[in-house]
Amino acid sequence: MPSTWNRLRASITGLGRDLWGRRGWVVDRGPQIAVLLGLALVALGVAGFLAVLDAVGENDDLAALDTPVLEALAAARSEAVTAFLTAVTTVSGPAVLPVVVVVAALVWGLAGREWWQAGLLAAAMVVSTLVSLTLKAVVARPRPPVDTMTVPGAETTYSFPSGHTIGAATLLLVVAYLAWVRRPRVGALVVWVLVVVLGTALVALSRLYLGYHFVTDVVASSALALAVLGGVVVVDRRRAVLAARATSAQTRAEAGPDRG
Repeated sequence: MPSTWNRLRASITGLGRDLWGRRGWVVDRGPQIAVLLGLALVALGVAGFLAVLDAVGENDDLAALDTPVLEALAAARSEAVTAFLTAVTTVSGPAVLPVVVVVAALVWGLAGREWWQAGLLAAAMVVSTLVSLTLKAVVARPRPPVDTMTVPGAETTYSFPSGHTIGAATLLLVVAYLAWVRRPRVGALVVWVLVVVLGTALVALSRLYLGYHFVTDVVASSALALAVLGGVVVVDRRRAVLAARATSAQTRAEAGPDRG
C-alpha cells in the first residue's frame, strides 16, 4: 500500500509539474480557450432551458415545486417585504431596466472610451429581450392564478420565461464578464460571482414572492441568460483572436525585409 501511494503521489506531482511547465501555452492561447468556454456556456444554458421546458410540459421534476413554492410565499407575505420586493421588481422591469442599460452603456463608452464593450452590453440585452418575448409567445404558458398576485391582473402577458429575471441576469452576467476580463483576478471573480448570484436571486425571488411567476419561469430565464453570456464571450474573444492574428501577421511582414 505505501508503494502504491508513493507511485500515485509521484504521478500527481509529475502531472502538476508538466501542467505548470505548459502554463505559457495556456496563456498564449487564452482567447481560443475562452471561445471554447463561451460555446460551452451556450450549450449549458440551452440544455438547462430545454430541461426546464420539458419539466413544464410534463409537469414533473422541477415543475413539481411551482405550486407549493407559490402558495408558501403567498402565505408568508408581510407589508415590509412586499414593499421592498415590489421596488426590486420595478427596477428590473421594462420601465426602468432599459434606461439603466442605456445609461450604463453610454457611461462605459464615453468615460472608458470602450464602445465595443458598451455595444456588447446593449446587444446582449436586446438579444435576451427578443428571446424572452419570442419564447413567451411560443410556449404560451399562463400566469399563476390571479388570486396569488399581490396586484391581481398586474401581469397579463405569458409567464414562461420570466422577462425580469432574464433581463437582470443578462445585465449582471455581461457587466461582470466585461469588467473582469479587463483585469482578471481570482478575488475579483469571486466578488462578481457573488454579485451575479445574489442579484439574480433577488430579482427572481421578487417575481415569485409577488405571485407573478413560477419557479420554473425564473430558472429557465437564468439558463437563457447564461447562454447569452456564452454568446458574448464567443464574440468578444473571437475578436481578440482575430486581432492577435492581424498583429502577428503585421509583425512578421515588418520583420521580413530585415531578415532578407
